[in-house]
Amino acid sequence: MKVAKILAFLGVMAMTAALVFGFSRGDFFIDGGEILANPWGIVSMVDLYVGFTLFSMWIAYREKNIAVAGIWIVLMMVLGFFTGALYVLIQLFTCKGDMNRFFMGDRA
Repeated sequence: MKVAKILAFLGVMAMTAALVFGFSRGDFFIDGGEILANPWGIVSMVDLYVGFTLFSMWIAYREKNIAVAGIWIVLMMVLGFFTGALYVLIQLFTCKGDMNRFFMGDRA
């Protein structure tokens, strides 16, 4: 559990740094257009959003409150795995070492 918390924390920190760097140094619309003009950029975007969708399905499954799940899912689609890493970190702390509760939420 401790290793998972450390990895999730490092993921949040890495994504925070990457997002700050991207938004401060790049132009989202210009750079995004360049990515989508490249076939491998399209492959990467499809790959990302398939991952976001699958991860969001896990969030939707384990969250009892549909509004809470919806907020997390919207954040996932906008901020990517910054949200995923943050969600995992929070859930690791709230599950109190119970991995069944971590994976299944209130359904455990």
